[in-house]
Amino acid sequence: MKLLTTILAAATLTAFTHAADAPLAVGAAAPEPIAKDQDSKAVNFKDVYAKGTTLVYFYPKANTGGCTKQGCSLRDNWEALTKKGIQVLGVSGDKPEDQKSFRDKFTFPFPLIADDDGKVAAAFGVPAMKPGIYKRTSFLVKGGKIVWNMTDKTTTETHAADVIKAVEALK
Repeated sequence: MKLLTTILAAATLTAFTHAADAPLAVGAAAPEPIAKDQDSKAVNFKDVYAKGTTLVYFYPKANTGGCTKQGCSLRDNWEALTKKGIQVLGVSGDKPEDQKSFRDKFTFPFPLIADDDGKVAAAFGVPAMKPGIYKRTSFLVKGGKIVWNMTDKTTTETHAADVIKAVEALK
């Protein structure tokens, strides 16, 4: 019985951490989840998309080195991003209070989504490296569709430049 319990537990963990191993492809319909932001306020992704081209970027964990570099790349290039009509939603498996601390500490001008239940990552097909820690992945949404994604080589320091280049290539 103990062996069966161990096997079932391992299978469950494997299924959870690898449940989403195929990020949405270009052309797919953009998911429209509703999730909490850093202030525990509901954010309806559909409403955000209606306002224009949206970068939805997933990062592993708030207040860590690479994730800070990535967020700061977007913050430091905020004027250039907004001139291109890009709005941003950052997403990680952190709780709202951790997202708030991260956002406030680095003065990010965009909302951070607390995907502590994993529903947003699952909707986008973003794989978990372990429970609550999602692979660095980015999507551009325009007109209700995924128009660009960066699933294998999402950068930290040059993320904003990569996104701007992608938006320019769409025209």
